[in-house]
Formats: sequence, C-alpha cells, structure tokens
Amino acid sequence: MSIQGITEDDIANYLVQTPGFFERHAELLATIRLTSPHGNRAVSLQERQMEMLREKIKGLELKIVEMIRHGQENMAIVDKLHRWTRAIMLTADPADVPSVMAEELKNQFLIPQAAVRVWGVKPEYADRPFAQGVKEDTKSFATSLTMPYCGVNSGFEPVGWLQDPGTVMSLALIPLRHAESAPAFGLLVLGSPDPTRYTADMGTDLLVRVGELASAGLARLVPAA
Repeated sequence: MSIQGITEDDIANYLVQTPGFFERHAELLATIRLTSPHGNRAVSLQERQMEMLREKIKGLELKIVEMIRHGQENMAIVDKLHRWTRAIMLTADPADVPSVMAEELKNQFLIPQAAVRVWGVKPEYADRPFAQGVKEDTKSFATSLTMPYCGVNSGFEPVGWLQDPGTVMSLALIPLRHAESAPAFGLLVLGSPDPTRYTADMGTDLLVRVGELASAGLARLVPAA
C-alpha cells in the first residue's frame, strides 16, 4: 500500500523511531480495531496485544515443560549409568567383569541382548569364554571403528556371540581400547529385535561413554598399554 509515496514500511519505521507518538495521541489506541486470530470479530489493540502475550506465554510454557522432560530423562540415564558403573567397580574378580558388564547393561538399559569379547588377554584368562572365538577380521574391524557402529544386522560375526542371534535386527558395536588412538582389545555388542533401536543416524554420545567405562573396567584383563 502507498499513499502519496508513503509506504507501510515508512509508517512502521516512523512509529518505531518515534516512541512518543502514541503517548501524545493516546486516544488512537482505543480506536484501533484488529481482527482476532480466534474468529472474525474485531478487537482493540490492547486486546490483540493481550492475545499475543498469552500465545507467547503458552509457547514458553510448552518449552519449559519440554526442558523439564528432557532433564528428567537425562537424570534417569545418569542414574542407570551410575548403577552400571558401580556394579563393575564392585566386581572383585576381573574374570567376572565381562559377564557382569553385559548383564547389568541389559538390566539397567533394557537391552535385549549383550555380549563382550576381549583378545590379547593375560595368560590366566586365555581359556575364559570371553576370550574365545574372535576372528582376525573382527579384531581389525574393531580397531578401525573411531565411533560405535549402529545399524542393521548385516551378518557381523559379533552377532553370533549373543544369546539369540537369529532375532537380532539392529545392533551397536562398541570398540574397547586403552586410549582413543590405541588398537582395540575388545568389542561390546548390543543387539535388539527392534530394527529402529540402533540406527545409523542416532546419537552415539552415550554409547561412547559406555565404551570408555567398559574399556576401563576390562583393562585388568589385558596387559598394560
């Protein structure tokens, strides 16, 4: 809209740059009528501002509720991770750590299946089940992982370590190592019959933490780096 060369933007800019306009012409505020977003009825400028304010407050309330929900979910995850870590630390015999680790992961995080394999172990642990049946290709694959692998079950060897491999539709493979750049000395595998439980586009921050804690807990089984 343009009246004698004056556009709506010109009017808007003038009002923004002249904050005292409505103080000098307060009677205009009472005469301005706007269409309500909740119907075709006309409302005053003050009423329209109140409606906008209520909508903004409602939006903020929804954001606060969402923040509280996320905070509660994060706290629940922290509690589960704490209980899992505590169970590992309370395991006196290093040879029991792999089974405790897998069982507590299933219990705390409701993971259907979990298994651990460790290679290059100290001689006293060489005959333990967790040190058996890992092919060289799997060891190389574990070392090549810079982040946990999450995705569909494509016939990976580690799936065979699980209790019921035939039901696994998605899985997470978490490398275990002394340090970020060190070769892997083990692999933690999590399996689920739900194809959407572990996906390629999911966040892996929690799994990375699990891998770091698992590596620390299993470090007693292998020679020092």
